[in-house]
Amino acid sequence: MTKHNSHSYLPIADHGIIGDLHTVALVGGDGTIDWFCCPRFDAPSVFASILDSSKGGFFSVQPITASWKTKQLYIPDTNVLLTRFLTASGIGEVVDFMAIHDGRERVERHRLIRQVRCVHGEMQFAADVQPRFNYGRDGHELGMHEQGVVFVAADQCMALAAPTAFERHASGVRGCFVLREGQTATFTFGCVQPDFVPRSMSEQESREQFQRTVAYWRGWLSQSHYEGRWREMVHRSALTLKLLTYEPTGAIVAAATTSLPEDLGGTRNWDYRYTWVRDAAFTLYAFLRLGFAEETRAFMGWLADVLCRCHEGDPDHPPMQIMYGIDGRTELPETTLDHLEGYEGSAPVRIGNDAAGQLQLDIYGELVNSIYHFDKYAQPITRETWADIRRLIGWLCSCWNQPDEGVWEIRARRKHFTYSRLMSWVATDRAIRLARARDLPGDLRRWTAARDAIHDQIIQRSWNPRRKAFVQSFGSDVLDASTLMIPLVKFISPTDARWLSTLDAIQNELVLDTLVRRYNIEASPDGLAGSEATFSICSFWYVEALVRANRLEEARLSFEKMLSYSNHLGLYSEEIGPTGEQLGNFPQAFTHLALISAATTLDSALG
Repeated sequence: MTKHNSHSYLPIADHGIIGDLHTVALVGGDGTIDWFCCPRFDAPSVFASILDSSKGGFFSVQPITASWKTKQLYIPDTNVLLTRFLTASGIGEVVDFMAIHDGRERVERHRLIRQVRCVHGEMQFAADVQPRFNYGRDGHELGMHEQGVVFVAADQCMALAAPTAFERHASGVRGCFVLREGQTATFTFGCVQPDFVPRSMSEQESREQFQRTVAYWRGWLSQSHYEGRWREMVHRSALTLKLLTYEPTGAIVAAATTSLPEDLGGTRNWDYRYTWVRDAAFTLYAFLRLGFAEETRAFMGWLADVLCRCHEGDPDHPPMQIMYGIDGRTELPETTLDHLEGYEGSAPVRIGNDAAGQLQLDIYGELVNSIYHFDKYAQPITRETWADIRRLIGWLCSCWNQPDEGVWEIRARRKHFTYSRLMSWVATDRAIRLARARDLPGDLRRWTAARDAIHDQIIQRSWNPRRKAFVQSFGSDVLDASTLMIPLVKFISPTDARWLSTLDAIQNELVLDTLVRRYNIEASPDGLAGSEATFSICSFWYVEALVRANRLEEARLSFEKMLSYSNHLGLYSEEIGPTGEQLGNFPQAFTHLALISAATTLDSALG
């Protein structure tokens, strides 16, 4: 690992993540925080050098020496990150975390805590703090104090508290300090009021915050019921999903970042700091499988709030959006930040997401399926929630037979996607099961008629006799990895001849060793320029499909290979590139929840 400089980008995978259930920060393996939005996930960035190494802003703590190496790990069973520096003169560590409020005491929210230690020998460090407010669009004033610095911008104020002196450097500050074996220095950086006077954290305070944060994460993880194979990776995924949860509402963001590219130098760059109904519903299911009841109830609370605001309407006005802000807001206008060059020159950098206005019929299946499992394995749903589901299913019974943009959010003409039909079938089927299991009122005759009609249509129009496979959309001959869900949602038997033929076709055309492409872009243009890499969630779906088909040796090998594509901390972005590099927003909830599902399914099958 080389030193950070203003004209280089760390690989996406060379990062860890810390957070406080309101927001997160990415910490590079070189000791640089290069992504941090405050006070919440979707707020404008304060540090964003991952999107523009010269204009984005960063907070680095690094040795002052000609060369050094680093290693990075999490304190076991926590989201407290340790970056170790190995130099000729000594060994140093930076411990990064954000304090968590455990309900019994108040802590300062949205504050980065960076504990610097000298483990062996003697080390000289430099701390460089260069905030760039509002995605680098707003200037700021500096207020120098005896124990820190206050940065005052037009709409935000941040303070650095430090045990060492700082000097003005560029638009921020820089300070150098020496630590000998056993010595520590703690730096904090967080939201404050403009009249705030920084005070450096004492060694005792620093130790207490560290211990309480470690205890919080270990206490949370102890609720997990999972004791099977790959427990460490499953629990790392669970810890990551928890970090992506917005505590005030229970919403779960799709990823921590915006505009990390799916194609280096390309334009497939999107803002994932919102709550997709699909991703969140799958995440709820993953938490249920591991035994995290509080998180499932919190998300159901968010969902109940969204459902009660759903409107009834015609096919042009579906009752739900595909995504919402973490506070439940519906307006997510997409704009570009043309002053930022993008990661490795991958422009544009986007904030907001126009896909919020798309029609994606599959979300109703994912949603109702998760509610069905919540009711079955956690606690009975309320009458109010059931009334909302009845309205959704009533709308879907009238509107399922239409084209949409589909699960992959194409920006081309709408199609009759197989996956959209499949999940519409799931929505009606699970609603019927729920009504019968709980003796709940509903128009079961109408729902059953719609369910059966959808089933017949998929069998007749999604099956391609020439390809001997279920295809992406009606009348096409394009394969699509989303059809891997067909046996997983129990639409047909996983050993049905048509399904096994489909699995073989996907394996031959979309699977590269164990990595799986969504579909062939050349054969099915999606309205976007450029190419893309393999989708990690599809790779984990592939593992589950192999398990259900009783091809356990293949499934286990594929799963183990997928684990090798994680980064050094067990984290995944959205995609894996042609040479094994991680691409897309990071870390991505969808991938981690799919890992949990594949691991638990495979472990159960292996016995």
